Amino acid sequence: MAKINFEDEDMKLRYRHTTSHIMAQAIKHIWPDAKLAIGPAIDNGFYYDIDMEHKLSDQDLMTIQKEMKKIIKANYPLERFELPRAEALKLMEDAGEPYKVELINDLPEDAVISFYKQGDFTDLCAGPHMDSTGQIKAVKLMSVAGAYWRGDEHNKMLQRIYGTCFPSQEELDEYINMLEEAKKRDHRKIGKEMDLFMLTEEGQGFPFFLPNGMILRNELENFWRQEHRKRGYEEIKTPLILNEQLWRTSGHWDHYKDNMYFTKIDDGDYAIKPMNCPGSMLVYRRKMWSYRDFPIRMGELGQVHRHELSGALHGLMRVRTFTQDDAHIFMLPEQVKDEIVGVARFIDDVYSMFGFKYHIELSTRPEDSMGTDEEWETAENALREAMEVLGVPYVVNEGDGAFYGPKLDFHLEDSIGRTWQCGTIQLDMQMPQRFDLTYVGSDNEKHRPIMIHRVIFGSIERFIGILTEHFAGKFPLWLAPVQVNLLTVTDKFEGYASEVAEKCAAAGLRVKTDFRNEKIGYKLREARNARDSYICVIGEKEEEAGTLSVRSIKTGDLGVMSVDDFIAKLVNEIATKAVE
Repeated sequence: MAKINFEDEDMKLRYRHTTSHIMAQAIKHIWPDAKLAIGPAIDNGFYYDIDMEHKLSDQDLMTIQKEMKKIIKANYPLERFELPRAEALKLMEDAGEPYKVELINDLPEDAVISFYKQGDFTDLCAGPHMDSTGQIKAVKLMSVAGAYWRGDEHNKMLQRIYGTCFPSQEELDEYINMLEEAKKRDHRKIGKEMDLFMLTEEGQGFPFFLPNGMILRNELENFWRQEHRKRGYEEIKTPLILNEQLWRTSGHWDHYKDNMYFTKIDDGDYAIKPMNCPGSMLVYRRKMWSYRDFPIRMGELGQVHRHELSGALHGLMRVRTFTQDDAHIFMLPEQVKDEIVGVARFIDDVYSMFGFKYHIELSTRPEDSMGTDEEWETAENALREAMEVLGVPYVVNEGDGAFYGPKLDFHLEDSIGRTWQCGTIQLDMQMPQRFDLTYVGSDNEKHRPIMIHRVIFGSIERFIGILTEHFAGKFPLWLAPVQVNLLTVTDKFEGYASEVAEKCAAAGLRVKTDFRNEKIGYKLREARNARDSYICVIGEKEEEAGTLSVRSIKTGDLGVMSVDDFIAKLVNEIATKAVE
């Protein structure tokens, strides 16, 4: 049997979809009266929605898995066949599958109604599938959750069984280990232990940043400002609330209204901004520009608000308010390629500094969009040409562009192999038209600029969440809220420890002291749990020799160091923004 290539997305879909059918067959063997709803392949696995009286437990999942192994061992071929509507309905009615009957009734009159058969099991399905059940190698059922039929809360609640599968047990084990590691790295757990941020019932989706979290956030924002100044960006700040007419002009009223919050001021309709770009249009439009002024690079750390469903909220990763590290670049047509290349290299510099690998996707015109075919083709070609200059591979994500233009999305990979979409470069020919932006060309005539929307972090909040999980809270020293924690064995060494603390602070280090009359083991555990970067124990030997016993949160015990050598080491680590 040929090796299954899980890099092939179509093969991965077939594999997962087939496994969902094997699970459904196993469930019908154990509980023949169970009614089947739908069972698709999804990211990282599959699920099947089941209607049954018996409430499934973790032990039941093990029982289903054992039955699945029998079906896999039987190596049943998957046979596709089609039926006319009347025969398809009769087949499912006779099988006692009301959800399948409903699905068939909802299909268009001219639809092809196909089924897949494996052994004694037949399911309504469009496919695709593997050739036989024996091709499935490693399976694990993960959990059970409730799910309304067709996602409608007015319908019956079904039981949804989630599972995952891989072509080998080794790959499955790696995935399970990654999930366990992800639990340990959950930014919500670490954020609480490090006192970075908090989430409250009083403001769901609106995170509170605490003093330690503000240090981390401010360091990131300071870095952002420094790097943008180096590259010729000027910083602006635009209002949180702007009137309805602005959002009608920008197109957000027609294409993004459901995600926005609204208010009234002096009987006028206003919106809280979900994006920063319309404000930048007004900043550009305040005066007439010459072709000699281009490119114009405007950066903004702009807070936005978007309406997210409460069920979608997740720590700092999915919130209702966040700060985008936006920039809007206005340019001449002949500058487009160079500006895109420049932004892509900027993004590469930032991600590489944090040790992130990444891949790029080119997202093309969506169904709900503005502009002509010619404009979209020109914009998409410009992005392709820029990628050719960079010589970087990319994949095309058809139909996933913004409503005003195509984009390059940067998906970074963290230390345990998960990917996150953060950076984006969006080429826009629409907003300059809608806001009637112009400049005076070398011919003394008015022309229309082209613009780029661009983020690197994506949002400060989400990027902090990603960094927290990537580094498991053990941040690079320049970002760490507490860079040095001085622990005294007893309070009699408080004087020497205070002198060391003063020297550290004078060198610009963020230093904390723990002079409490507690056992040193207890203090060490607390400091490690808080992920303080360097933990120094001070006792009689250290005081007499003028030294420190140093422990790194990343690499463990570093032994005894002089105070000056210790400070010099940390100052260099901060200056170089070392990751390790």
